[in-house]
Amino acid sequence: MSKPSSGYSPQHRLSAWFVHLFTASGAILGLFTLFMTFRGEYITAFWLMGAAIVIDSIDGTMARFIGVKQVVPQIDGALLDNIVDYLNYVITPAFFILASNILPPHWELLGASIIVLASAYQFTQADAKTHDNFFKGFPSYWNLVVFYLFIGHLTVWVNFTIIITLAILIFVPMKYVYLTRLDNVTSNKFLKMLLILATIAYAIATLGLLISYPDSNTLCVIVSWAFAVIYIVISLYRTFIPISAWEKARQKKE
Repeated sequence: MSKPSSGYSPQHRLSAWFVHLFTASGAILGLFTLFMTFRGEYITAFWLMGAAIVIDSIDGTMARFIGVKQVVPQIDGALLDNIVDYLNYVITPAFFILASNILPPHWELLGASIIVLASAYQFTQADAKTHDNFFKGFPSYWNLVVFYLFIGHLTVWVNFTIIITLAILIFVPMKYVYLTRLDNVTSNKFLKMLLILATIAYAIATLGLLISYPDSNTLCVIVSWAFAVIYIVISLYRTFIPISAWEKARQKKE
């Protein structure tokens, strides 16, 4: 039984409120992203999207470490996180589509609307994040999608096809790896560390692509796409072959 929030020290309660403030600051980044996109400063908009991803990547770990749910029970941190995520992962990239020229003329509104509607379904599913810490269906990484469509210089119709395909995959109950919750991906600590290092390498490569734009960095492209392939392969593997009860038991002993 958790103790009431009044039983925690002022420093502990302050730390918990700071985590909520840290999560909520992602909404400010989302607002700035919309503003930069409106002004046509697309690269700046992508930097802001990246900063929002960083916040989203670490605020959950901070919340679990501090025990925010017990210390500040009157605030629904999961709801706050979902609100901010819907803004940064769905609304800002959808607006980016409307403001840029990555989709066919007169088809931008349809593409953006499909993203917003399909993702609304994905975000409101009770098991959008499964009990074993995976995402169910394509996890609405639309900020990353529009980044690749923007720097990839593909044709507008190829871009439109990619968006429609990913929107459909939201409704396909495949498991996608939750990169900060790897316990049900593998029980092997070495493999976990490799995945963490691969994720860091991917983040560095993505930054490299952003820094070098409009030029292309071959190494960054290879690392970025290699990670995307690895991510899909592992997600498919764990969709059809979940981690075994034996592996879970061994993990607990370790």
